[in-house]
Amino acid sequence: MSRAQKLPPTLAANLSLDRWVTLNADGTVTVRTGKVEIGQGIVSAMAQIAAEELDVAYSRIRMVAVDTAMSPNEGSTSGSRSIEEGGGALRQACAEVRDALVQAGARKLGASLESLAVEDGTIHARGGGSITYWQLAPEVDLARDATGQVRPKETEELRLIGTALPRLDIPAKVSGAAFLHDLELPGMLHGRIVRPPSYHARLVALDDERVRAMPGVRAVVREGRFLGVVAGREEQAVQAMKALVRAARWEEADELPEESAIHAFLQAQPTEDEILYEKSAARAAMGQPLAATYTRPYLAHASIGPSCAIAWWRAGKLEVWSHSQAMHALRDELAKILRLPAADVVARHAEGAGCYGHNGADDVALDAALLARAVNGSPVRVQWMREDEFAWEPFGPAMAVKLQGALDGKGSVAEWRQEIWGNRHLTRPGRHPNPGLLAAWHLERGYEPPPAVDMPLAMGGGSQRNAVPYYDFRDARVVNHVVKAMPLRVSTLRALGAYLNVFAIESFMDELAHAADADPVEFRLRHLKDERAREVIRAVARAAGWNSRAKGDGARGRGIGFARYKNLGDWVAVVAEVVVEEVVRVPRIVAAIDCGRVVNPDGVANQAEGGVIQAVSWTLKERVRFDRARVTTRNWDDYPILTFEEAPSVEVVLVDRPHEPSLGVGEGMMGPTAAAIGNAVFNAMGVRVRDLPLTRERVVAAMGV
Repeated sequence: MSRAQKLPPTLAANLSLDRWVTLNADGTVTVRTGKVEIGQGIVSAMAQIAAEELDVAYSRIRMVAVDTAMSPNEGSTSGSRSIEEGGGALRQACAEVRDALVQAGARKLGASLESLAVEDGTIHARGGGSITYWQLAPEVDLARDATGQVRPKETEELRLIGTALPRLDIPAKVSGAAFLHDLELPGMLHGRIVRPPSYHARLVALDDERVRAMPGVRAVVREGRFLGVVAGREEQAVQAMKALVRAARWEEADELPEESAIHAFLQAQPTEDEILYEKSAARAAMGQPLAATYTRPYLAHASIGPSCAIAWWRAGKLEVWSHSQAMHALRDELAKILRLPAADVVARHAEGAGCYGHNGADDVALDAALLARAVNGSPVRVQWMREDEFAWEPFGPAMAVKLQGALDGKGSVAEWRQEIWGNRHLTRPGRHPNPGLLAAWHLERGYEPPPAVDMPLAMGGGSQRNAVPYYDFRDARVVNHVVKAMPLRVSTLRALGAYLNVFAIESFMDELAHAADADPVEFRLRHLKDERAREVIRAVARAAGWNSRAKGDGARGRGIGFARYKNLGDWVAVVAEVVVEEVVRVPRIVAAIDCGRVVNPDGVANQAEGGVIQAVSWTLKERVRFDRARVTTRNWDDYPILTFEEAPSVEVVLVDRPHEPSLGVGEGMMGPTAAAIGNAVFNAMGVRVRDLPLTRERVVAAMGV
């Protein structure tokens, strides 16, 4: 086995230890990771892992935001893989740095390795004498490759892992210094973009003379259908943008399907069909088959802060500050579009105001670069308007899942048939030869938008994510009908296809349990052999006080949902309590999670709570609206999200397994939460609502009123 095969994959791709760790003269340790902070607390968890393996105090760790000139390239921060992937790489790198320092300490102290102990970066010899990492640093060259020959700590040796240490990112958030939106560089100018009114609108006339003469305007940029302005102050840029909107004349066409018929449209399109799973068994006697179709609409990321970036051209080179989740891929795409060597582009991460998935963060980086090129030498900050964010960000795709099943004479599932319709989910930068950045498609010498792709199923896929039920069915078939026609721009949104796939699977499991006159918890357990899956369901049932056979009272009910994220990630079970009045309310959620070894229990709970609340918002409220020509969702009135007042109380039960590898958390909550809510509505009222979101109108329609 080669050295690279022995190492965690992202460490094998970034072998030099000095890419990960630097010892500073002031007694601190700089740690770099390729994973970015987007509110999930990952930077703090990485610091905890580094402090543990290096044997230094947590307070000594200085985490550096991803900078493509210095940081290891670990791909995108996505798929709940940061701890599993990046944490594993950092753990090994830090173990090897510690080993190099201890080896040097042994030589300096004239002591055997067995006689040494390390406490907060000081190496002590049993017979007397000590030396610090920082005293050794000048003699230990970390510009050496990781070997995979050093063993990280065993579970019994861990002291920091598993403890609730304070998050490093919170103080800056409280003081208002955390976000890219608030970053100010010397001499910074401000830009705004004028987008076409719809995807395929054609610019037929532009009279920008008055705009160029407006106060503060430094540049008006037109390249093909790409329009923008640069001004000295932000309000001047906004006023100039509004004037430029009035100065442009566009031609549009009705090219979109009817929103109300979007799922019928998807099911009527030509598809690429994939058999994701097939298992046959001898036919047993079956009862009456059940069939149901479940749908989700297009969903927006709905980031509280619109997408923002800063670009600065200096001496023929470009610097960009972005809240992208794929910094190295963004750098490479900017270089390709702008026809620069990749070495002449540096992309630096700064936090944005909320996003799990591919929103407009990457797009606005190219916008800023194009506008900054017109005022070479000055940094330009570009922030999208709220209307641009809703109209032009990539959405989570609309999908439909059709299920058919039957029970045998013992009340177990005898047959399971499942079909999925929807687009693939990934148009992130770096996934296709054509750039995934919006402005690149509008330039005179532009590119065709890339088709959406999916990750391999072993990584959880996209539209196929959690499409294959985790239950032990003896006769099952799952087919994915990939729709190539893409009416609206789509890309990754938290949990990807797992949100609807799990909602559909778990809702249908409840429908089958009802047909079998079985308790929903017991029905799931009888179809699961995986003991970790069984334990997480039992744990949530205990914590929620699950009462077998409890009926709703017409307004109140409870339901359960379960999934193992991507069928290879964390195990999650959720019990939701609902009240159905004028609208569906969710006052309480209990969630149990098994994510292997817990690095920071408070961090895991934070992620679980956040995932639950976002899933509640999607499930009760969210959908993108459009007409035959354009996206009509343009502001918060058009796209309501869950308010603080409406948020449920959330109780999180951690099933810690310290001897197992750590797994991601947040995305695993989405599908089980949605399913638990849908099942609770059925428990409360005896009606099944299969189309998301579960609005008042849809509940009324399901009642046949």
